[in-house]
Amino acid sequence: MEAVAAEKGFSPRFHAVPGEARPLADLRRRAFQRFEELGFPTPKDEAWRYTGLQPITGTDWTPRPRGLRVSLPLPAGVRLWPLAEALAAAGPHFGVIAGFQNNAFAALNTALFDEAVVLEIERGARVAEPIVLSFGGEPATNGAEVSFPRILILARAGSQASVVEEYEGADRRLSVAVTEIALEDGAILAHTKLQNESEEAYHVHTLAARLARDSRFTSHNVAFGSALARTDLHVALEGKGAECHLFGLYAGKGRQHLDNHTVIDHVQPHCASRELYKGVLDGASRGVFHGKIIVRPDAQKTDAVQTNKNLILSREALVNSTPALEILADDVKCKHGSTTGQLDAAALFYLRSRGIGEADARALLTYAFAADVAERIPVGPVRLAVERELGVRLGEPR
Repeated sequence: MEAVAAEKGFSPRFHAVPGEARPLADLRRRAFQRFEELGFPTPKDEAWRYTGLQPITGTDWTPRPRGLRVSLPLPAGVRLWPLAEALAAAGPHFGVIAGFQNNAFAALNTALFDEAVVLEIERGARVAEPIVLSFGGEPATNGAEVSFPRILILARAGSQASVVEEYEGADRRLSVAVTEIALEDGAILAHTKLQNESEEAYHVHTLAARLARDSRFTSHNVAFGSALARTDLHVALEGKGAECHLFGLYAGKGRQHLDNHTVIDHVQPHCASRELYKGVLDGASRGVFHGKIIVRPDAQKTDAVQTNKNLILSREALVNSTPALEILADDVKCKHGSTTGQLDAAALFYLRSRGIGEADARALLTYAFAADVAERIPVGPVRLAVERELGVRLGEPR
């Protein structure tokens, strides 16, 4: 099969994997066929209205896996193994939770994934230490490399764990990642994503979670790096009593473009969701937030709140924020809100009247605005790393 684009630039090619199990081989082919039908998104697609992909599609990327590192030995009750060895467990979920019918990048990853692992938290396991999965990789050899990381997380019934995904690196590379998460009845999972790649890198991540009855999912999504970063996060509350909390922080400078699209889909009744995303934009950076809450007809007694707040630090910075509600039930409590502005002049005046210099006063207020999200990260080392990066990027007060 041939790729969509024939002109110079990113022209993905499909290659069968020798010896791969028939179900995976067939899935790859179907996904690539769908990618060819969809093509890369353009600004004419509503979901990509504010994010152009020419820097990605116009580059001739060379495939090269990045490599996965696990920071600590896996504790009891946790298993991590290659997808090829976990087909029985992965079958009902892999390529299903993050569907690729309407997502070109998810289709591309499903067709070309070069490193796929299954992380399983066993039934009833209580895992105290965070499980940290890091994608770094060796320095790029030709200056323009693409990888397709893939993770499936299975949180079995009654389990409890915290998982961290880290993406870092100092080279010009493209990551097209997919993470699928399945929570069984009563499972509790905290997922933290920290994206701090080179500002010459590009990052597109599809993250999807399905929640069963009485499960609880918490997401912490932090974006500091990449010239262009896009995260699509879709959470489906498919069991009664399920609950999700989504927290996001994006901080851009220079000419960075940081895009976050979230969907919280209330399918069953008596579910709750809370979402708080904050953006800090400096220089000529751009931020995009599109958050949508869907309440299905059967999802009575839904309780949902969505908030997006953005702080603009320069004349050239810009953010596009579009929160949305789609409510198809009548016995619900739902609200959303979005604010975009500059530092509070009254607060700035108050600090300066107490002898604090203007630069330090501005740094203090900016840091406090962003740290409100950072301090919610449950993993201590990651929280400290985020706070340190905030200090560097935003100007920690002296």
